[in-house]
Amino acid sequence: MKQVRRFIAVITLAALLSTTSSAFAADDTLREVFTDAFYGAAIGGLIGGALMVFTKKPADHFDYIAYGAASGVLLGTAVGLAKTARAFAEVENGRVKMALPTIIPELVVSPVTGQTTVAWKAGLIRGTFN
Repeated sequence: MKQVRRFIAVITLAALLSTTSSAFAADDTLREVFTDAFYGAAIGGLIGGALMVFTKKPADHFDYIAYGAASGVLLGTAVGLAKTARAFAEVENGRVKMALPTIIPELVVSPVTGQTTVAWKAGLIRGTFN
């Protein structure tokens, strides 16, 4: 009975600690990059496993899973960095940071012809003014 109570206490404590958020984590750039890299690894491993199934001797090709996961980590990291980079030049706390801008597609309707076209936007400069 003591072990059950101890287990419940540990689980409750872990749940309470995991739900609290840090006041210093306003910009979760690193967390988002790691999350995207993790999901990329998982999806890449699944794709590598699926490709392994279609070989003549699947047991000889377990390296497909590793190559898929490694490719997924690289692609996931690139996607995470692309999502978190908001502008080419960003001014924060008096320092200028350079990064790749996020390219966002936008549908534009011409008022004259009524045709819809796709326009691509990229933020070049971003800063906060106090």
